[in-house]
Amino acid sequence: MACGTGRVAIPLAKEGFLVTGIDISDSMLSEARRKSSQAGIVVEWIKADIRDFKLGKRFPLIIFPFNTICHLFDLEDLEACLSCVEGHLRPNGRFIIDVFNPRLDILLRNPEERYIPPYSEYPDPDGRGTIAVTESNVYDTASQINRIKLFYKFPGQAEEIIEELNMRIYFPQELDALLKYNGFEIEAKFGNYDETPFTSAAPKQLIVCHVRGNFG
Repeated sequence: MACGTGRVAIPLAKEGFLVTGIDISDSMLSEARRKSSQAGIVVEWIKADIRDFKLGKRFPLIIFPFNTICHLFDLEDLEACLSCVEGHLRPNGRFIIDVFNPRLDILLRNPEERYIPPYSEYPDPDGRGTIAVTESNVYDTASQINRIKLFYKFPGQAEEIIEELNMRIYFPQELDALLKYNGFEIEAKFGNYDETPFTSAAPKQLIVCHVRGNFG
């Protein structure tokens, strides 16, 4: 099972795995269904809240890819989600979290300035040229919420489109402890997709874990 995105569910399904994907957004689900249909593959897409889902079956693997966990803003949300994950894992099942390793130099940037994100340009789906993206952010240290504004400049359009994205920041030792005290045991923690060890300089926290006492 993959939560929050089709960017993992669809490639897994292409490899022959049976995949269930969940998301709370109708527009994201619609796009995921379109892409899986276009690719000629079958994925079970379900609208569900990762804090409260009941699918009536268990899985050998549950994946939270591409910072999905950052949409759980407080302890109550996270613990509700982890309880759902625990209830949907088979014996010997694994839970994988893919989330970035926070960088203070990015979180504490000047909120009055704009910066160029990694996805700074991409082709207009309507074929009109290139869409340019800049961003700004304000980080609240008390709530650990990073409030991001994304500015989209479309070809031939004078006004920018502005979208807001709020992300809860999970620091390495904090996330390890939250998993431990919610009944999970970490098997491995990598710093990137090539399975290099996690270090301070690693771009990602890739955590492989299982429910304590439910493995082996």
